[in-house]
Amino acid sequence: MFIDERLIQVKGGSGGDGIVHWRRALYEAKGGPDGGNGGKGGDVYMEAVRNIGLLAQYQHLQLFAAENGNVGEGRNREGKSGDDIVVQVPIGAIVTNMETREVFEFVSENEKILVAVGGEGGLGNTHFKSSRNTTPYEFTRGGRPQAYTLKIDLQLIADVGIIGLPNAGKSTMLNTLTNAHARIGEYPFTTIEPNLGSFHGYILADLPGLIEGASVGKGLGYRFLKHIARTKKLLHLISLENDVVDAYKIVRKELKNSHHELENKKEIIVLTKTDTVSGENIETARIRLRKITNNEILFFSAIDDELVKQFTEEFSHLLQQ
Repeated sequence: MFIDERLIQVKGGSGGDGIVHWRRALYEAKGGPDGGNGGKGGDVYMEAVRNIGLLAQYQHLQLFAAENGNVGEGRNREGKSGDDIVVQVPIGAIVTNMETREVFEFVSENEKILVAVGGEGGLGNTHFKSSRNTTPYEFTRGGRPQAYTLKIDLQLIADVGIIGLPNAGKSTMLNTLTNAHARIGEYPFTTIEPNLGSFHGYILADLPGLIEGASVGKGLGYRFLKHIARTKKLLHLISLENDVVDAYKIVRKELKNSHHELENKKEIIVLTKTDTVSGENIETARIRLRKITNNEILFFSAIDDELVKQFTEEFSHLLQQ
């Protein structure tokens, strides 16, 4: 199951306590102070990785805690610092600290950000030795770590977002052009989560089909419109089995109403399933669309090898513009 939102908890490690300790030596029952400081608690980092399904592995409000620091030791030895931990998030994650409202965006692979700091180690009694206090019994406890609730909100980052009504052929196109294995079926909403594929070095995202009212939660709803927000271009697929003008207007309306400024993204229109209609009907559809948009119009059928080759060449050229 694709999860694009998750609340988790993170906590740094507690600092180790300092100790009261005395030097022991032959003929010296109690020497001077030699209590060491406690170790620092571990920190919590987040790191971006290429795994859009990662959040499904995390439980709601799961706690990610770094290791505590150890207490100080005699002979002025500092306690061992706690190990840091790294929480992985998908590239495209926007992480909001629910307490401080600080926001972190992860836009590139291996990007790492500190999100919770471990407590400082406490001070041993050696620290308090002075000419006036030669036998100090003072020490301090380890510092408390930062602990937060974080909201992870995934917005996919892709070069091209493939959009359109259900059954427009989005998954079929992605599978044809890339090494993706998106699910395909002869019924609406076979795509219930975004699928990614690579085409000539460009990342394509097949996004679940939009229906009228998606921007206010109908169908698969608003949560998938946000994934188009970070795509650089839109590949708008329209099946020739539908009224192409009506289909185009429905999707464009939802883009406009989504409040993500999606209507201003560069759009390439693709009339799909050309094998299901005559050449005359294809040309009529093109002319009708040309009356309402100046965007580039391409044609595609997964079972027409020549057309796939032609589309691949034209699409590759347009991506470079």
